[in-house]
Amino acid sequence: MLINGEWLNDTPTFPVFNPATGEEIGQVTDGTEQDAARAIDSANAALPAWMNETAYARSAVLYRAYQLMLEQQRELAELMTREQGKPLKAAMNEVKYAADFLLWFAEEAKRVYGETIPSARSDQRFLVQKQAVGVVAAVTPWNYPISMLTRKLGPALAAGCTVVLKPAESTPLCAIAVFKLLEEAGLPPGVANLVTASDPKPIGEVFCTHPAVRKLTFTGSTAVGKHLAQACAP
Repeated sequence: MLINGEWLNDTPTFPVFNPATGEEIGQVTDGTEQDAARAIDSANAALPAWMNETAYARSAVLYRAYQLMLEQQRELAELMTREQGKPLKAAMNEVKYAADFLLWFAEEAKRVYGETIPSARSDQRFLVQKQAVGVVAAVTPWNYPISMLTRKLGPALAAGCTVVLKPAESTPLCAIAVFKLLEEAGLPPGVANLVTASDPKPIGEVFCTHPAVRKLTFTGSTAVGKHLAQACAP
């Protein structure tokens, strides 16, 4: 797990398997509710500095991450094939468009424009200034284990939000590789945090109830999506 810029190789762990052969290909820290809360607190502490960075500074980090992902395309694709089972050609394609999300939002970061709105009164003017919403919690699925990460991380980071992400329990190694890449790109400690867990339910409950989380992004089943929407509503 990555919390506040520190990689935590704690016990207990859970195994990750190659779905084609059944071979164990890694052991990953099995995160708890306490770990999820620590990660959110870390993201919340990192929020003021990140949201007050210039749009160009945030864009530069995302652009560097885009470059690194293209440079590491083959390695990331091979990892995806071993961990998720996608044919290598399809995995190569996924890494490419995962990088494209980073590039797109690197550019969009510089286009967070405000507005001036006409008023019915001559002595009044309305101004719209767009600001980061706060800490974003993200839950990603197993079937697109890299592109779904950048699709969620890219816009949140571009807008000045900080993030806590829980990847699918069957594909945490791809998520670890992406977060190492973001770290290499110069993302400050605490801005993006990773919590791996064999049981998603306790982590999801913390994401829905922690007062510092201001937005939840989830891709998965309709049933779980309905449950999370209800849990977030209060």
